[in-house]
Amino acid sequence: MVEVRQARYFIAVAEELNFSRAADRLKMSQPPLSQAILQLERQLGLTLLNRSSRSVLLTDAGQLFLEQCRLLVGASERAREIAALATGGLAGTLRIGAVTSAFTETLPLILHRFRASRPLVELQVREIDSHHGRDALERRELDVAIIRQTATGRRLKSVPLRRDHFVVAMPQHHPLADGEGPVSLADFRDEPWVWLPRHISPDYHDELVAACRQAGFSPEAQHYANSINSQLAMVQCGLGVTLAPESSARQQPPGLAWRELRKRVDLVELSVVVRAGGHEPLVEHFIACSRPEGDADTIGPRGPAQAPEISGRVPRV
Repeated sequence: MVEVRQARYFIAVAEELNFSRAADRLKMSQPPLSQAILQLERQLGLTLLNRSSRSVLLTDAGQLFLEQCRLLVGASERAREIAALATGGLAGTLRIGAVTSAFTETLPLILHRFRASRPLVELQVREIDSHHGRDALERRELDVAIIRQTATGRRLKSVPLRRDHFVVAMPQHHPLADGEGPVSLADFRDEPWVWLPRHISPDYHDELVAACRQAGFSPEAQHYANSINSQLAMVQCGLGVTLAPESSARQQPPGLAWRELRKRVDLVELSVVVRAGGHEPLVEHFIACSRPEGDADTIGPRGPAQAPEISGRVPRV
């Protein structure tokens, strides 16, 4: 196997066609350089140079070998540059998981800002449930999760991303659908409810339960959905009522009605959740891009600067 160091030595000699000048270029003495080239030829079992007292010329094999040496050195330089960019959070791969509701507005905005400042980073995005996102982070299958999460414990940290409040969603033909002003949640105590099981999103489920209990009742859950969008679609079909984030209810098509609650119930609808501890520049920059405009400029070793292009040429050695 030819080493990068040997390739650099041969490139210098082949381009200078003079051992003395090549040694000066490499900032070394001539005898070790001559010995290194001889050793390379023995290693390959080829004559790469025709030497005489007056000249040094490339053989046909030497000319072809020179082209491959340039590719080898170029690949080595690009690998070094990419490693340096990755260390600085300017290159690499970021694995992102997000719940369905994040894809409508929140995630596209973050990704737009992230791509603009980190164009060399490969993004891998997949849809997840909140509890799957938390588990995938702990198993290191994801780097970032945008989920409904408030408490995280010691192994994860959560950055609130979008705050919202609950509204009560109902079919368009519901008796209270056409009213004005906020309603009391207790007015819906005897309704059939479309519910989200706890295993789908424990934190979100517990907030739903707590809101109903504060209103003095436990909801009669008759129908179950696997996401907020499915919840609202089932309500739209006339199966029952539910509590949902105002932002989600507002985006639903006609056929669904919703009313504000007289006693407002706030919630952290989405959070950026990452592993706690350690220094992960790409993750830190993603968090910065999720904050209000301008905050991303202060995060990361290079701030918002564009990543430099990776050179495709072979530097002079």
